[in-house]
Amino acid sequence: MQIILMEKVVNLGGLGDVVKVKDGYARNFLIPQGKAKRVTPENLAHFEARRAELEKLAAEKLAAAQAEAAKVEGQVVTIARKAGVDGRLFGSVSTADVAEALSAKGTKIDKAAVRLPNGPLKTIGETAVEIALHTDVLVSVTVTVVAEQ
Repeated sequence: MQIILMEKVVNLGGLGDVVKVKDGYARNFLIPQGKAKRVTPENLAHFEARRAELEKLAAEKLAAAQAEAAKVEGQVVTIARKAGVDGRLFGSVSTADVAEALSAKGTKIDKAAVRLPNGPLKTIGETAVEIALHTDVLVSVTVTVVAEQ
C-alpha cells in the first residue's frame, strides 16, 4: 500500500514522503496513529495545502524535545531493589521503573521513550540508558541500581 507520511517515521521516511509499506502496517499502525494517510489525489492535495503548517508543527516538536533534552542529559537516577548476595535482583528494573524514577526527579518521560540496550536490568550497578524524546533526539541517562536495605 502506498502512503504519504504526515510526520517523520524512523526507518521509513520524513514528512511528506510517499512510501510503499505492507498493508497491515499501514492499516493497523500508521494510519490510526495519524502518522500517515493513503495516497489518493484528495489526500495529496490536502497534504500540499497543509505542508507549511505541518512542517512548522514538526519544527516546534523538535525544538521542544531539544529543550527537554538539555534538562535530562547526563542525569543519574538511583533505583533500589531487593537483591541477592551475588548482586542479582529478585525481579528486574524495566522501562516503566526508569520512567517513574525520572518523573520523580521532575522530568515527565513516557516509558515507551526509554530504551534499555540489553533488556530489563537484572543486576546491581550502573547502566547507560537512552531516552528517545523525539525521532532525532536521543539522550543518555545513567541508571544506578542499588540493593535495598
